[in-house]
Amino acid sequence: MAEKNTGHIYTVSKLTREIKSLLEDTFPFIWVTGEISNYSVPSSGHSYFTLKDQQAAISAVMFKNQKRNLKFEPENGMSIMGLARLSLYEPRGSYQIIFEHLEPKGTGSMQIAFEQLKKKLSGQGFFDEKYKKPIPFLPSHISIITSGTGAAVRDIIIVAQRRFSNCPLEIIPVKVQGIRSENEICDAINLVNQSQKSDVIILARGGGSLEDLAAFNSEIVATAIFDSHIPIITGVGHETDYTIADFVADLRAPTPSAAAELALPDKKNLVQGILNLQKNLNTSLNKKVVLLNQAVSYLISRLKSPGAMVHDYRFRLEDDETRLTNMMKHYLQLIKINHSKLDAKLQALNPESILKRGYSISRFVLDKKVIIDSSDVKKNDQIEVILSKGRLVTRVEKTNG
Repeated sequence: MAEKNTGHIYTVSKLTREIKSLLEDTFPFIWVTGEISNYSVPSSGHSYFTLKDQQAAISAVMFKNQKRNLKFEPENGMSIMGLARLSLYEPRGSYQIIFEHLEPKGTGSMQIAFEQLKKKLSGQGFFDEKYKKPIPFLPSHISIITSGTGAAVRDIIIVAQRRFSNCPLEIIPVKVQGIRSENEICDAINLVNQSQKSDVIILARGGGSLEDLAAFNSEIVATAIFDSHIPIITGVGHETDYTIADFVADLRAPTPSAAAELALPDKKNLVQGILNLQKNLNTSLNKKVVLLNQAVSYLISRLKSPGAMVHDYRFRLEDDETRLTNMMKHYLQLIKINHSKLDAKLQALNPESILKRGYSISRFVLDKKVIIDSSDVKKNDQIEVILSKGRLVTRVEKTNG
């Protein structure tokens, strides 16, 4: 057992401090690799996680200032390699790794950042077809956002002039890579939307590495494209290059030249199409006129002259008049015969005729009531007797009943 009299007794603080110095001096900066787990970012903005392999684990931290240079977002389960320094946290007596730099192991950080941003924006609906704006068939004004000195702008102008030389082109030169390139692209998109002169925007640049295309894989450029009220066609890089901007754009072209092809129709084809339509229209109209002329000729052949129609109607009218006259004569004859019969009956039933045959009519003088029953008469009643010729007023002397 060691003697206490050696004079070297450590306090916990001193021992911990010396171990801390020993660790930090021995391992000032080291490259270390492992798998991230228990990843968290509290309100401070620092990242805390556990770095592990199959046999061991160690606490790790990356402070907010160092995280600003990361081109990807660390995640649980991600294998990383980083430059770090070893340190000991004295209050707990535990050691940890403080990372100054991180990069994905096996896959580049920019590719990881690309996939992460693609997944994020896809989840937010940035790529949904329902938000894609239709490209106008024949734009009256096109704004081209690209480098003012690159081959892309020359290719676009050449193709646009070849396809439809009448369409005005507005070139808005921007940086397409490097520091603040994404900000210039966003400002250009916002400027075109504010001016409201253009019907369509072409956002383009030539090919390059993933690093060269970084501005077109940034979230702020994706947001500017998504928020644009004017439809945007992207023509970024080569046919095999796909950027975040391509996924968000209303239409993606494989190259800058192809973007111009998609933005403008071919004027020669349009003119030829119009001529063909005009020719077909004239042919159809001529055929229609011929058919109508044939129909008119057929109708004319079936149509009688007005004079002939009037003659026919006059003949029919005269015939109807003759028939009507005969019918009226016959009807009148029948009426006369019937009238004679009725007149004979009337004469036979006429009271005057009866009176002429010796009959008379008796009635009371006062009320002119005809007497048909002797019981209705009383003695001294005045009675008027109507004869065939003249009348008699008598007084009743006696009734026989």
